[in-house]
Amino acid sequence: QVQLVESGGGLVQAGDSLRLSCAASGRTFNSYAMGWFRQAPGKEREFVATISWGGGRTSYADSVEGRFTISRDNNKNTVYLQMNSLKPEDTALYYCAARKMLTSSRVRDYDYWGQGTQVTVSS
Repeated sequence: QVQLVESGGGLVQAGDSLRLSCAASGRTFNSYAMGWFRQAPGKEREFVATISWGGGRTSYADSVEGRFTISRDNNKNTVYLQMNSLKPEDTALYYCAARKMLTSSRVRDYDYWGQGTQVTVSS
């Protein structure tokens, strides 16, 4: 079992960058695949990026490919989402999630979720 806390969101202008962080508790962090998801008002939660437990494999939604980078530092029990060239359509509540062993892009496959951090991008 893990607990997740996101941070780093904020209000920025189009073209700016942000780095989100997800701090995980527990001694089993290294065994969990991690994902970032986002949810805009009136929309379902959607996949953004995933990273394997060892950090060797990553996956991105087409809408963020080339702009966002997911990474993890297992020594610090932390997962990051570096977001560059932000667009107004990136505006959403961003969630960090954890899943044992294997990565997945499906919301229902994740067992643990953070509280979310708001990212707002003005045009």
